[in-house]
Amino acid sequence: MSIEKSLFGTTKGGQDVYAYTIRNKNGMGAVVLTYGGALQALYVKDKHGKTRDVLVGFDDLQGFEERSDYQGVLVGRYANRIAGGRYTVNGETVQVTKNEKDITCLHGGGEFSSAVWTAKVLAENAVEVSYTSPDGAEGFPGEMTASVVYTLTDDNALTLSYKASCTKDSFINLTNHAYFNLGGFDSGTVLGTQLCIHASHYTPTDANSIPTGELRDVTGTAFDFRTAKAIGQDIGAKDEQLILCGGYDHNFCLDGGKDSPAVEAFDPHSGIRMKLFTTLPGVQLYTGNFLNGTIGKKGLPMYKHAGFCLETQFYPDTPNRPEFPACLYKAGTVYTSETTMQFEA
Repeated sequence: MSIEKSLFGTTKGGQDVYAYTIRNKNGMGAVVLTYGGALQALYVKDKHGKTRDVLVGFDDLQGFEERSDYQGVLVGRYANRIAGGRYTVNGETVQVTKNEKDITCLHGGGEFSSAVWTAKVLAENAVEVSYTSPDGAEGFPGEMTASVVYTLTDDNALTLSYKASCTKDSFINLTNHAYFNLGGFDSGTVLGTQLCIHASHYTPTDANSIPTGELRDVTGTAFDFRTAKAIGQDIGAKDEQLILCGGYDHNFCLDGGKDSPAVEAFDPHSGIRMKLFTTLPGVQLYTGNFLNGTIGKKGLPMYKHAGFCLETQFYPDTPNRPEFPACLYKAGTVYTSETTMQFEA
């Protein structure tokens, strides 16, 4: 195992951004940036022994600063959406940034994703990134301290261990927004990727991608991934939910626990298989529906469905949905979660 630190670039504001590359004995590698705490690249060997970067994104800082659709970055304070950017806590209404169509708060206003985090090497295979969000940032009350430890093991597993606390009672929902393409970032769309999601229900949304509150049974719908199928098999179905989003952009309510895979993905061309484990109750499947040719790694455009996201999370808009699994943490109480991606070919 080894970790190599290098300068990735300097932000427009003059802050240096560093890349930490973790490698294991099998040649697998993960590149973590201090910008957005991002997972910038993930190198995995395919069935032919060729190393592929299975993350769609950027190979320069300018891409992250100017063209980002959250590729690889950490998101918070509240990942996903909050209806109207408004919620109530302890009887007081909180109004936060409405950064999506001036209607919803998406990914906490993007603060965590564009901040420069502080990094620390914890071991020969682990890097911690940390960030402190000031009281009132994007309208959120209290000072929040957050950290994520990226750990790569010799059995080709990358674990993200999250920790956060706030000086005021706060809803906390952190995730990573990596876009995966198990055929390699330059291999075209992910519509042929085989996907299995162990979830018997999902949360349908309205026209603003806000959950209606229903937990809908996936049986007999395009949202049934309990048996592996190609992402593209039903993505064009005449289902209002798919039409509204241009594909999948939905939270799946996971059935299992942290010791069994929540999601399994397989690319038949590369032979790369990924199993995802999480301690969280939900995962957002997003199929890159709004990618529109943005220039990414090696100067290649990222078109619709170039990657898929598996954002482990509490359900969207939970602050306004008391019937959803709770994520309100009292002042000083520590939030923790863990997500692991295991690879093989």
